Amino acid sequence: MNRVRAVCGVLALAGLLAACNSAESDWQQATTANTVASYQQFLQQHPNGPHTQDAQTRLQQLQDEQAWMGAQQANTADAYQQYLQSQPNGAHAQEARERLTGLERAAAWKAAQAEGTAGAIQQFLQKYPEGPEADQARAQLQQLNNQYVAELGTYHSAHAADQERAKLAQRYGSELQGLQVIAPSGNSHSYRVSSAPMTHDDAVAACGKLRKAHQHCQVVKRPAPEAGG
Repeated sequence: MNRVRAVCGVLALAGLLAACNSAESDWQQATTANTVASYQQFLQQHPNGPHTQDAQTRLQQLQDEQAWMGAQQANTADAYQQYLQSQPNGAHAQEARERLTGLERAAAWKAAQAEGTAGAIQQFLQKYPEGPEADQARAQLQQLNNQYVAELGTYHSAHAADQERAKLAQRYGSELQGLQVIAPSGNSHSYRVSSAPMTHDDAVAACGKLRKAHQHCQVVKRPAPEAGG
C-alpha cells in the first residue's frame, strides 16, 4: 500500500514538474513573440499560472499602444474619443484628452470665424479661454468692437488738418488717444481729424467730455475696409 502511495506521489510530482515546465516554455514563447495574440493564447492555456499577472499587464500595454497608434494615425476627434473609451486609464489618456480638446477648439474657432459676429466669438472665448485660437479670437473681437471713432473736425488741406491735430492732441490727449488725420476717400474732399478706433460706448463718453469743453465732436462709424486693403 505504501508502495502504491509512493508511486502515485512520484507520478503527481512528475506531472506537476511537467506542467511547470510547460508553463515556463509557453511563457518564454509568449514573451519572445511579444504580441497581443501570444499573450492571449498564454492566458487561455495558463489562466492561473505564476506568469498570469505579467501576461495580463503586458497584454494591456500592447493593446494600449495599438489603440494609441491608431488614434494618432487617424488624428480625428472621433479617434481620440474611441481611444479614451477603450483605454480610459491608458498611458496616453491625458495626451489624448489634450489632443481631443485641441481639435474641438480648432473646429469651434473655425465655426465662430465663419459666423463672424462678436457674439459668436464671445461664446467661443467663454468655452475656450486658453489656447492659440483664443488669442486670435480676442484680437478679432477687439477689431469687431472697435468700429467707431470720435471725429473732431474736417479741413480742406492736409496741412491745416495736421496743425489742428497737434493742437487737439495737446488739449485733449488724455481723453483721446491716437489722434490722426484721415485722408479724403470716396466722394469726400475733406481731411478729418479723428481718434483711434474704439467701441461705441467709449466714443460716446469721449465726445461727451469734449462737448462739455465746447469742442466739436461726433461719433462716426468707421467705413468697412476696402477689398484688398
